[in-house]
Amino acid sequence: MIRQVKERGVKAIVHNSNFKIFSIAFLAVTIFILSGCQGSTASNATGGGTVDANETAATVNGKVIKLQEVERVIKQQGQGQEGRLSPLELAQARLQVLEGLIQQEVMFQKAEKEGTVPTDEQITAELNKRKTASGMSQEEFDRKMKEAGETEATLRETIKRGLAIQTLTDRITGKIEPPKDSEIEAFYTGNKEAFVKKKGVKIAAIVIDPTNSGQGDTTTNEQEAIIKAKQIIGQVQQPASDFAQLARENSEDQSRLQGGDLGYVSEEELRQGFSPQLAAALMDPKFPIGQVTGLQAQGKYFIIKLQERSDKDENLTLESPGIRQQVTDSLINARKQLLAASYQTSAMNEAKIENFLAKKVVDNPNELSGARPAGAATPTPANANTNANTNVNVNTNTNGNTNANVNANTNARTNANANAR
Repeated sequence: MIRQVKERGVKAIVHNSNFKIFSIAFLAVTIFILSGCQGSTASNATGGGTVDANETAATVNGKVIKLQEVERVIKQQGQGQEGRLSPLELAQARLQVLEGLIQQEVMFQKAEKEGTVPTDEQITAELNKRKTASGMSQEEFDRKMKEAGETEATLRETIKRGLAIQTLTDRITGKIEPPKDSEIEAFYTGNKEAFVKKKGVKIAAIVIDPTNSGQGDTTTNEQEAIIKAKQIIGQVQQPASDFAQLARENSEDQSRLQGGDLGYVSEEELRQGFSPQLAAALMDPKFPIGQVTGLQAQGKYFIIKLQERSDKDENLTLESPGIRQQVTDSLINARKQLLAASYQTSAMNEAKIENFLAKKVVDNPNELSGARPAGAATPTPANANTNANTNVNVNTNTNGNTNANVNANTNARTNANANAR
């Protein structure tokens, strides 16, 4: 999908060049995340009794994280691809998934101590919100959960942990004060090249997906998609039609949640994300603002409405609408990320953690294969081009997601080509 550019403008960029085979987020399963986030279930750590080293991956202040939980997350996130990992890669993936589960457990225990665990009513409200946002019927929702190895009970536990950690994080980062005017001006002066509104357009779209992607689709093949696209074009062309409402009702894409708004897109992004022909058409002064056009791209059908056009690059200043606030938000968010990362590091240092899985690797360095997940495919041959740099990053972010390794490399530099709109 074309990179969506929001008018909210400048955002802090957190650089991460690591290749990811799995990306774990413990706030929700994949199908329930709205922003693109990948999902998974939370660690189901339980304490008490004698620890069985053959079944226990780690303990956090006495709470057990079982090996079967690590395997479940790997299978859930691998979506059948985990069987293509070599024994060494699989061992590495297990350790990285476990690190994420440990960090989540540490933060959840902190949340319990700080009294930020949500009530049953709050959990139910969040669960219902996700069901509604998914655009699925209850039957479809239940089927997707089953396919992901989830039950309503495990999803409620996932939500519980995610909300608890998010509330704790909000409480901690709420101590951040707004930057001074001198800091805002210094940031702008040092990053003027980032504050450029590139030549391009603001567009909205209704997306018809011939495949059943689970985004509230009503079409499941090419013929149905073509018929639906023609019907919607006919509706859009009616004098009193409301494009945003039609997008909310018909688009088979997450953009329907914003009434089809794809934000501001540079001419170059149009060329790369759609086609040079579309870019040329929308940038042509003869193509009127408000006009609708259709095309097929990325295996989907797009009905696109031109909302705004800029014929040249424009340098933005702190006096440009919204820019000062955007810089303020960027600096605040960067500081919040650093504070959240530091808090988690401190919590990890305080916790008593025993990583039995890592100890097994140290004690048996020549026996890294371990047991493969049930039903896993034959390992990739040694001469296959398999990237062994498997990495799982987990951080607790402002969406309540937990991704292993809070990235403290917060870079306040901004990409105005994408965000300074």
